[in-house]
Amino acid sequence: MSEQYFESNPASAHDIRSVPVNYQGVAFAFLTDAGVFSRDGLDEGTRLMLDSVMGRLSGRVLDLGCGWGPVGTIVSRLKPETQVVMTDINERAVELAAKNVTANRGKAQVLSGNGFEKVEGLFDWVLFNPPIRAGKQVIYQLFKDAGQHLTPEGKLVIVIRKQQGALSARDYLQTLYEQVDLLERKKGYHVFCCGGKTA
Repeated sequence: MSEQYFESNPASAHDIRSVPVNYQGVAFAFLTDAGVFSRDGLDEGTRLMLDSVMGRLSGRVLDLGCGWGPVGTIVSRLKPETQVVMTDINERAVELAAKNVTANRGKAQVLSGNGFEKVEGLFDWVLFNPPIRAGKQVIYQLFKDAGQHLTPEGKLVIVIRKQQGALSARDYLQTLYEQVDLLERKKGYHVFCCGGKTA
């Protein structure tokens, strides 16, 4: 079985490339590499998630599973009043994310760790495009853990495709959070906004 982008130390040979991303009329240039998620550019699901919340973001924002850093970089650049933290288990991705934030004139704390392992404090927003291939058990635990890192009014925002379990994920999220709203649905992608812990 080939390695997955959610492994901590990808063994695949490096193949660094620069990919352009235009977001809200702002031109970004990101370094990507082999062994990271969506190495060819900003994927549709992540863009849809950003579109659904960009106008609402404030305070502390966590880019969970940041990959090469498009979410945290774009948020920190376009919403400089926010305090952005980015984290990923993939050390290759974390190195790219740190470089990409700086190169695109953003500002964020970039952490290497499994889930919330190195994350401290509470957040007003947690943005998450979950690594589906890591399996339901891993992803659902992260959904649960996120609730422990939200401020009382904080929100967890998730993008997930219908064919990858969006509806069952919604049902599980409703056992963890008092409110689970569908912010956006497009091309099979669902963006859910969750707030208010049930426990």
